Amino acid sequence: MIKVGITGQAGFIGTHLYNTLGLFPEEFKRIPFEDNFFDDENRLNEFVKSCDSIVHLAAMNRHENPDIIYETNIRLVKQLIAACENTKARPHILFSSSTQEERDNLYGKSKREGRKLLSDWALENNGCFTGFIIPNVFGPFGLPFYNSVVATFCHQLSHNEAPKIDVDGNLKLIYVSELINEIIEHIRAMSDSDDYSGIADEVYVNHTAEISVSNLLKQLTEYKELYFENGIMPDLTNPFNRNLFNTFVCYIDHASFFPFNLKFHTDNRGVFVETIKLNSGGQVSFSTTKPGITRGNHFHTRKAERFAVIKGKARIELRRIGTNKILSFELDGSQPSFVDMPIWFTHNITNIGDEDVYTIFWISEHYDAKNADTFFEVV
Repeated sequence: MIKVGITGQAGFIGTHLYNTLGLFPEEFKRIPFEDNFFDDENRLNEFVKSCDSIVHLAAMNRHENPDIIYETNIRLVKQLIAACENTKARPHILFSSSTQEERDNLYGKSKREGRKLLSDWALENNGCFTGFIIPNVFGPFGLPFYNSVVATFCHQLSHNEAPKIDVDGNLKLIYVSELINEIIEHIRAMSDSDDYSGIADEVYVNHTAEISVSNLLKQLTEYKELYFENGIMPDLTNPFNRNLFNTFVCYIDHASFFPFNLKFHTDNRGVFVETIKLNSGGQVSFSTTKPGITRGNHFHTRKAERFAVIKGKARIELRRIGTNKILSFELDGSQPSFVDMPIWFTHNITNIGDEDVYTIFWISEHYDAKNADTFFEVV
């Protein structure tokens, strides 16, 4: 079992890495990290001693004073090195740098110099170091006005604010899960090596999508018009479109947005209900659930999913992985409505009535046991 610690565990990339490692409990043991470890030498030393691999993500990205960004990021690197020297620990250190290394700004300079400090430490102390030079990262739960323009636009559009483009240029992007997979593969590869002493690797992480800022805003605006106003799923067949949409919906205020009432038509024959309109494929299924029974208690890392209750009374519950807050929605088939399941939210549906509940399910990909992304955890 590989013992992995993550500085900056509570941040955007750190949260995704921590949660993803948790999907492989027989392979990885997660060593908890708190930001205040950098204020307590003993706790930082103990953390370093406990790890086989340390992913150093802790850093300052933005501040009104660029000198503070530079000084903070260099200080954190030096503290990590000092802890390794104090304890004579030689964990595999993986460092997140940025393509901004090439730019003439203090953030880029702090990343470039921090990477060199860790590389020198590894070579001089028979340690092991991997320095990732990473393009712009986007994905669910990024902080608007801090992590990326994608996060900022998603937040503004979902909160009825007007996004503004200051400079229109091309963005080279990587989805956070794609980056996490690359980091984990390097942890595995070095763990499998018989001798990894005195190694300092430089890894340029390739972007997986490229789009202009204006086209990004145009696409997200279309998502808002389709989804917010009409409950229509956009085309999710392209991986980038799927990743961008999954990112977008995570900025919705789910507690006030759901349940979303479905359009229906009544005449002397009965009722016709439109449960979902799609610009992409997927899989549609239905279930009946007996009174008092709960289905689900699982989450997805990739697939979008919709539950539409068309008969009976049901309660749908959601909880974001790694948090304790539960969102609860009551749906009644007499007013057909739906709730969509964001990725990384564990969810279930319970029959709270006296008759069977009829539910229609849509999921953005056909079920494939070999490529499943369903993981069980109780709401």
